[in-house]
Amino acid sequence: MPVEITWWGHATCTVEDSGVRVLTDPLFARRLAHLRRRRGAPPPPGAWRADVALVSHLHADHLHLPSLARLAAGTRLLVPRGAPRSAPGLRRLTGLRITEVEPGDRVEIGGPGGGGEVVVRVVSARHDGRRLPVGPHRSPALGFVVEGEARTYFAGDTGLFASMAEEVGPVDAALLPVGGWGPYLGEGHLDARRAAQALAALAPRTAVPVHYGTYWPIGMDAVRPHEFHAPGDEFVRYAAQCAPEVSVHRLGHGESVRLEVAR
Repeated sequence: MPVEITWWGHATCTVEDSGVRVLTDPLFARRLAHLRRRRGAPPPPGAWRADVALVSHLHADHLHLPSLARLAAGTRLLVPRGAPRSAPGLRRLTGLRITEVEPGDRVEIGGPGGGGEVVVRVVSARHDGRRLPVGPHRSPALGFVVEGEARTYFAGDTGLFASMAEEVGPVDAALLPVGGWGPYLGEGHLDARRAAQALAALAPRTAVPVHYGTYWPIGMDAVRPHEFHAPGDEFVRYAAQCAPEVSVHRLGHGESVRLEVAR
């Protein structure tokens, strides 16, 4: 059975594996605070359907409460440990089955009607995991490996760190952040070049760049627009230099890639 990966924009992807739909960092908004969606329509209602949604960390463009509220009742939701304390709005999402996780955890997810199953393995990320920059509560930033017919690594938001490949282990596909939503990337992020270095260490068969070219601050169209438009193409170029054996798919919003996996 092929594994299908769809990119909806920013860090939101659907991974369909073994009959299970996995949704990453759901963000369906046209506008978020000072950010406006500048490329691609918001994901259609079909994108809201998932057996499990993964939240990598508590920043509002990754843990977006109005988007999570659109998920169907009964959807599993994996969030960083301590998230309900830092984001109390999670407690109002009573229809979702929320599980707090941390690196090292493994969660089994069954498909609808008892068909199919994947294991979601939780790994580390190097990123500020707080809900607010000055918030007193801390939760870990996470990555996830979805293990079914394929092994798919969703990095969330992270910087490059020495133990990344060891923690993640062998994977078939890597969904790597290559940009951001503003003109400058601070510590704890991958740009296109560092993402290509991560790709060389991870050595998957396939990679999809994410977390770029979707949201941009209102009124900042003329401030380093290169940082909005270019990261996807730059990642393709750097990946060809650092990891030429990896097949890189630069998807448009709503586009998919299918992986044929032979074990």
